[in-house]
Amino acid sequence: MSNISNNALNDELRPEYDLSKLKGGIKGKYAAKYSEGTNLILLAPDVAEVFKDNDSVNEALRLLIKIAERKAA
Repeated sequence: MSNISNNALNDELRPEYDLSKLKGGIKGKYAAKYSEGTNLILLAPDVAEVFKDNDSVNEALRLLIKIAERKAA
């Protein structure tokens, strides 16, 4: 089988897309800017069961910070 027929069989791009307009993209162009406003932390499954949302995690960590500060003083 030739390359042309292989590509035709595997091509899932809709015919209305103009491939000439898709050239010249820059991979990761906005990655740095996106990551500036993001601070994601993955919780272990057992921890995630207890803390259902951002607010509950933040409240617990702030309390832990206060306790640690009092012990250090």
